[in-house]
Amino acid sequence: MSQELAGGTGAAATWAERLLTAGLRALAQLPLPLLYGLAGVLYVGLAHVGRYRQTVVSDNLRHAFPDQTAAQRRHLARRFYWHLAQLTVETLKLLTLSAEELRERVRFTNPELLGDYLARGRTVLGVGSHLSNWEWVLAGTAARFPGQVAGVYKPLSSRFFEAFVRRLRTRQGAEVVPMLGTLRYLVAHRGQGRVVCLVSDQAAGPDDRPYWTDFLHRPAGFYTSVDRLRPQFDAVVLYARARRVGRGYYELTLCELTPDPEAAADAEAARYPLTAAFVRQLEADIRAAPDEYLWTHRRWKHARV
Repeated sequence: MSQELAGGTGAAATWAERLLTAGLRALAQLPLPLLYGLAGVLYVGLAHVGRYRQTVVSDNLRHAFPDQTAAQRRHLARRFYWHLAQLTVETLKLLTLSAEELRERVRFTNPELLGDYLARGRTVLGVGSHLSNWEWVLAGTAARFPGQVAGVYKPLSSRFFEAFVRRLRTRQGAEVVPMLGTLRYLVAHRGQGRVVCLVSDQAAGPDDRPYWTDFLHRPAGFYTSVDRLRPQFDAVVLYARARRVGRGYYELTLCELTPDPEAAADAEAARYPLTAAFVRQLEADIRAAPDEYLWTHRRWKHARV
């Protein structure tokens, strides 16, 4: 494991990478209560000392919640940084959490919805977002449905962190699929009962054939993969609604995405009906738990051309 974490396949690790690997592995061995104690220290560093992406967070919250006062948005920002600190230590803990622990900590309210489709060999496109703990959702789904889960992701430029993230995401048996390899993976596993998980709130640029819509009071471009892939593979599209129900515990509810009849009058929404439905679901879930969204994410960095 250390060789994989430290440098990736076939690469010699530097002394700094080996030291960082040893430190991360040692921290991951700590029980979660101790890690949450460290999260308190991390929170202070993120929110008050380093002020991690504070300008981005403030700008995002100001546009998303224009009816709130400045004091209310500052309070929301502090709650978000606390969530981010917890999210960080929980993600690290994936190095040591067992499948049994994950099944207990990520609880499906309706696992039969996904299980029935997989048992029939259907291709399922699972769409989620940077809301709640998306890393535990992928790992928890893989622990419940072994050998049938894949996560699509953007490869990282850092050799070390690319290997580290792959280790975290595959430890429970999930496959990881680079974004550009999604179509090839779906073709190779057609009819085998797979759920391919997409974090669909990434910022799609003008060259990505995005669906443009108003999202939290600003124009945003969304990837339209689900609308383009669903008919090719007769796929089912399930939206994953995750929410924190306690420290270190999440509840995951699946629902089948269907086009919103009210959006049919909009030509762009009519062209990408499932993506439009995803955006409206996501927006409602963010408003229900605004501190659990990734406000450091530059979601609105692209302009429509």
